[in-house]
Amino acid sequence: MSELTTILPELALLTAACVVLLVDVYRGAASPDVTFFATILGLLVALGCTVAVFPESPQVAFAGNVIHDPMSVVLRALILAFGVFMFAYGRDYFARTSTLKGEYFVLGMLALLGAMLITVGGNLLLLYLGLELLSLSMYALVALERDSSSASEAAIKYFVLGALASGLLLYGMSMIYGATGSLDLGVIAQTIRAGAGSEGALANPQVLSFGMVFIVIGLAFKLGVVPFHMWVPDVYEGAPTPVTLFIGSIPKLAAFALAFRLLGQGLGPMADQWQSILYALAVLSMVLGNLVAIAQTNIKRMLAYSTISHMGFLLIGFLAATGAGYASAMFYAVVYALTSLAAFAFVILISHRGREGDRIVDFAGLGRRAPWFGFLAIVVFFSLAGVPPFPGFWAKWFVLKETVDSGFMNLAVIAVLSSVVGAFYYLNLLKVMFFDEPAPDTPVVGAGADLRLVLSVNSLLLLALGLLPGLLMQVCVNVLAP
Repeated sequence: MSELTTILPELALLTAACVVLLVDVYRGAASPDVTFFATILGLLVALGCTVAVFPESPQVAFAGNVIHDPMSVVLRALILAFGVFMFAYGRDYFARTSTLKGEYFVLGMLALLGAMLITVGGNLLLLYLGLELLSLSMYALVALERDSSSASEAAIKYFVLGALASGLLLYGMSMIYGATGSLDLGVIAQTIRAGAGSEGALANPQVLSFGMVFIVIGLAFKLGVVPFHMWVPDVYEGAPTPVTLFIGSIPKLAAFALAFRLLGQGLGPMADQWQSILYALAVLSMVLGNLVAIAQTNIKRMLAYSTISHMGFLLIGFLAATGAGYASAMFYAVVYALTSLAAFAFVILISHRGREGDRIVDFAGLGRRAPWFGFLAIVVFFSLAGVPPFPGFWAKWFVLKETVDSGFMNLAVIAVLSSVVGAFYYLNLLKVMFFDEPAPDTPVVGAGADLRLVLSVNSLLLLALGLLPGLLMQVCVNVLAP
């Protein structure tokens, strides 16, 4: 029973997903809102269970398969809280387009469950199962609008490349198992350290190195960093905007947890080998992502290339291979996920029946037509650009500080220069919002009162994080303390 409490949030969410499925089957067609409120109630119950099982010290359960530590609890709580935002945004969008389906809520909850399993994974197989549950749910979500050719095309691309990435990751895990004889992350780390200390402790060190390379490549695919980024812009553009909002935000928390478990805990003793690979991936992602984003006219594609550059920043937080470096990467992942939720919510905000507001010109005059949302847009997009005192600036500051302290001065310079380039397309979007004239028939906003409220809360949370960044950073440092 004590071990079951370590996965109580996952059990609660799985139960809630089953209940929501039944509710939708019997009441969804007549009352779609019932499914939505049942989903929110399920997330809140799971969130309450997460807070209730906060551990004073790290615990290992189910023969080492589950790591119940403060980091996993904080990330699970954030995943569930951000899930509430996600479903609120999605409900408004699908209701206005008359395409609200119960599958959106059920698949979304299963995807959240997969993300939560990743955060507690202490075994290679559990990490892989959590990743696949998250990925398979997202493949289906991308194709949710079955009558849309662009959504179907995006889903096929996502599925094919996602399957390739999963295969590479699993192949790397099999090599790690073959070299160390264990699937447990703690045992893997101990075996690698023993091999480094006494020659012959590892029977196949070359196999171990190859396995590490395949794992990093698989992670790079899932993060969408260059040169494994080809799926990101097409999927972001083709998927329904609420699904794009989900892909661009919450899975980044799971990606951080996956990278930390695999690289920081399992392959930590091999940091000198995977650091050089992450260095190259980070530089390519920051430079190419920001340069290509400048040329985009579709805001979803622009934000897709922006995501690529931000994932490059996330990777350089891992280069330090220290507790402070991982804490800065966690801070970056949390801030980016919350900011991305709000950024894509603005696309939903200006969309209206029959047309999706995903072109940059669709934002023309928004700051003058709706001053409150113009102010919120400044908070969100200045944060993405890294303008002080918004949280995006502090996220980059903490990451760059650890990069410099670890001796990667050249990388820090490249990151700063690429960030300056990236600020251009965010400032251009704000220029369009405040100085360009909209089309005569453009409505003020197309969203309902509930979405406006949620977007306001989302953006004001960002503003609060920018003014008090030390609170979140201290949480990240504390939960990652050895």
